[in-house]
Amino acid sequence: MAKNIIKLELLAPARDLNSAKMAVLAGADAVYIGGPQFSARFAAGNSWQDIWDIVRFAHQYYVKVYLPVNTIFFDNEAESVKETIDKAYKLGVDALIIQDMGIMEMELPPMQIFASTQNHNYDIEQIKFLEKAGFSRVILARECDLERIKKIKKETNIELESFVHGALCVSFSGRCYFSQALSQRSANRGQCIQACRLPFSLIDADGKELARDRFLLSLKDLNLSASLKDLIDTGITSFKIEGRLKNEIYVGNAVAKYRRELDKIISDNPQKYQKASSGKIELDFEPDLDRTFNRGYTNYFLYRRQKDIISLGSQKSLGKLIGKVSYVGKGYFTLDSENDLKNADGLCWFDKDGKLIGTIINMVKGGKIYPNKWFPLKPGVDIYRNMDTAFEKKVPHGAKRSVAVDFTVKETKNGVSVEAKDEDGNTSEIEFMAEKKPAQKPELVQANWRQQFSKLGETIFYAREFTFNFKKLCFIPLSSLNAWRREVIAKLGQKRMENYPVVRVAHQKTEYPYPYKELDYSFNAANALARKFYERHGARVLESSFEQQKDARGKKLMTTKHCLRHFLGACPKDAGKGKAVFKEPLFLAYGEKKYRLRFDCAKCQMEIYNCN
Repeated sequence: MAKNIIKLELLAPARDLNSAKMAVLAGADAVYIGGPQFSARFAAGNSWQDIWDIVRFAHQYYVKVYLPVNTIFFDNEAESVKETIDKAYKLGVDALIIQDMGIMEMELPPMQIFASTQNHNYDIEQIKFLEKAGFSRVILARECDLERIKKIKKETNIELESFVHGALCVSFSGRCYFSQALSQRSANRGQCIQACRLPFSLIDADGKELARDRFLLSLKDLNLSASLKDLIDTGITSFKIEGRLKNEIYVGNAVAKYRRELDKIISDNPQKYQKASSGKIELDFEPDLDRTFNRGYTNYFLYRRQKDIISLGSQKSLGKLIGKVSYVGKGYFTLDSENDLKNADGLCWFDKDGKLIGTIINMVKGGKIYPNKWFPLKPGVDIYRNMDTAFEKKVPHGAKRSVAVDFTVKETKNGVSVEAKDEDGNTSEIEFMAEKKPAQKPELVQANWRQQFSKLGETIFYAREFTFNFKKLCFIPLSSLNAWRREVIAKLGQKRMENYPVVRVAHQKTEYPYPYKELDYSFNAANALARKFYERHGARVLESSFEQQKDARGKKLMTTKHCLRHFLGACPKDAGKGKAVFKEPLFLAYGEKKYRLRFDCAKCQMEIYNCN
């Protein structure tokens, strides 16, 4: 391998064991899967037995397994957190993803620690500190644009991971307290109710209603499949798909798509890039990101500020645009384009008020589509398919992954030696005793070897090349060839696991100055260990976490780069454009609750404050 070759990692989510296996088979180089506790996706927890099963399954392909322990914890939970970390290490988990700095005060096993995006990894000084504090990788805030990432890479040497696909949090991650304020369920404790996906009304200071019951904070989903090369050029080496609450169909589809895109880049630059795991991927389906859950797509702020980044009419999946209504008949309608719609497919469209309507297909006959529920439709309306039954049946069984193995067969004094060498250089060699009977049909000998040793369907391997070194071809019974294949392959599989590349990191307490000296609740210090960590690094914790506040009135609940003033066409930086007329401050209203908006135009950010 070239000295400067860069390994590119495709990182996939896993809700459960089935999703994790799907991710591996579809081409992930690493998966992240939650354990029983302390995961930012509380509803996607897994038993330790399932974690062990996925570690064994993934490691066969040299696919890594990461465990998020990325919630904040209270003092009475510290012991359980430590037990979780130690258990993960014993089971062979490759790295922990953490938010709470209290973990860095513990006696940690020698495994890699990644800084979760919940750590607000946006400011360069914060990332510099994390590198000095012993983190192996930083998961960047989704709000980072290309120029910011380039600067971060220029000023640090730490591994950089970036989200490339899936749902977007409208708030800077780790600093959203909307769910806690609204329902006493904390996003930083893994129980987010997705308050940003609720319908809000927008009201100005005079009580003028600027929007009613619209999804003003519900962002479209991220899709950077066309931007991977740009991200690689900035220094990103791990490309993360969001979705630990999604099923294996979403995971398989997204992983397969991004695997193809990364493989194109790698094949164009084989001397520079390499994928971070082993095996070739074979698919029985064509990846299509529109055919599984999505709210419409955006590249967010990767290149520049955009206005159309919210799914205003719905927080639900749109799916794939199929066509426009061309004719409306009695109980049916037709579309202006060819399609492969099937009975039981789900359809949706926006009504005249911009709200999403959905139905299931009862029957498709002669181009006529009969829905099971009838809603008013007019020609020209865009129709989306948000449930594709044929695709959803195909994906879960549509991926196969196999590791290349080359066989070398040579004659020995007492029989035959068979060597199997996989694509990662692992080898197993066994000498088999055999009576050397001259072959009656020498031309079939090598063909028999190839045929029998290629029968690897019950293993993770596929036969790539054969080399024969015989003075004289001899006959070997097929039963012996099959037995030899099983034995040498079993030994190779064992060798692969023994030689699995493990990264060990020794952790030491550090004392580098923290870039911020006085810390309010937004730094999420919820326990004595976290406070000790910050204090040792020269910072003073002024407030405990938001979850521990007795009175949340007037507190900032969220900071976001999504700006409703910009959305309304009233950004003061848009010189010469027509300005919307309203009186500030603006408020978001949900039922009887109101939330005040503040605009930090210098940073191009919007803040939301609790008025309740």
